[in-house]
Amino acid sequence: MQLASALLYVKDLARLTAFYQSLLGTAPVKEAAGWVEFDAGRATLMLHEIPGAVADQIVITTPPEPRDQTPLKLIFAVPDLAAERARLAAVGIDLVERPWGSCDGMDPEGNIFTITG
Repeated sequence: MQLASALLYVKDLARLTAFYQSLLGTAPVKEAAGWVEFDAGRATLMLHEIPGAVADQIVITTPPEPRDQTPLKLIFAVPDLAAERARLAAVGIDLVERPWGSCDGMDPEGNIFTITG
């Protein structure tokens, strides 16, 4: 068995699509109403819009509050951590270097992700 996809429910699909397009450095491979899919190497990353009635109850601040207590964290492996960190900084994505050799970032809705070499 191997992981085929990760699905992230999002409030603002357009904003998160733009963010993950910058993060992954690639355009979506599939799109439908309320749904976007990216090729993320061995798996796909799918963004699914939260239904309006539920989304209306979710407050996203600017800047967003980190969702560091959520049971989900996306971790992306990269061949060159320093080069990837520089690329992400160039497109405006801030990362925090961790002492164990990875970097954490946050998407516009506060979801924490990691890049690691």
